[in-house]
Amino acid sequence: MVWPGILFMMIFNFIPIYGLVIAFQRYTVMDTFSTAEWVGFENFNIILNDRFFWDAVFNTLGISFLKLLIGFILPIIFSVLIFELRQGPFKKLVQTISYMPYFLSWIVLGGMLINWLSTTGLLNTILTGLGFQIKNQNYLLSANNYWWIAVISDIWKNTGWGTILYLATLAKIDPAFYEAAKIDGATRFQQITKITIPMLKGIISLNLILTISGLLGSNLDQTMVLMNSQNQARAEVINSYVYRIGIAQGDFSYATAVGLGVSLVSVTLLILSNQMTKRLNDNTSVL
Repeated sequence: MVWPGILFMMIFNFIPIYGLVIAFQRYTVMDTFSTAEWVGFENFNIILNDRFFWDAVFNTLGISFLKLLIGFILPIIFSVLIFELRQGPFKKLVQTISYMPYFLSWIVLGGMLINWLSTTGLLNTILTGLGFQIKNQNYLLSANNYWWIAVISDIWKNTGWGTILYLATLAKIDPAFYEAAKIDGATRFQQITKITIPMLKGIISLNLILTISGLLGSNLDQTMVLMNSQNQARAEVINSYVYRIGIAQGDFSYATAVGLGVSLVSVTLLILSNQMTKRLNDNTSVL
């Protein structure tokens, strides 16, 4: 049963690694890996002097850090709140509703957001109904609004799904811990801080490592749906930049060099975040 997965990884993950050689070549669709001209680190030198690339890096880090600060904490809080609910229809309803956005593609969610944030959309209608004197505007056409739109919409889509691992961990906690705490007079809040949260420490550390290592990654689907000519200055991220340069403009060598550099930085972040979490877990690695 494992062989299909192994073959898939070999074909689509390991064999294509050889293609990284074009990062050191001036490659075109008319060339092969053996005939393309070798240029050494020329593509990487171009990256270092490419203002548009560094703008994309700035946007990627800004959006990723906001997602880390807000989006990483919310699933933990939400999972604890769901866990504290008594078993019943309401608990199942909350879980189902929170999961639903995850199963909608960014094409669907992006269309909803574009409609809601337009001049005659839902947001302006609600604000006007609440008595706010606002000038109707299309929020997606403002570059200054984009980071928050990207972060909030990503949280809306993924928070419910992000609780699954935490809830699975919480379900394995021995009820005897809570019974003993009640006998000792612990309040509900004390039970959460002294039992529930510490029991989540391992899975929180693992998710933190994976999140930090992916800081230079970004949601390409979300960006391609929500980005437009008006907000591109703050919406362009590394993945969309690589897509534009590598696929739309055909500069495969440059795009591969960018991808290779991002991968090396991501591996470095993975190692550093693992070392950081080891110190928080008594020198025990969760990887």
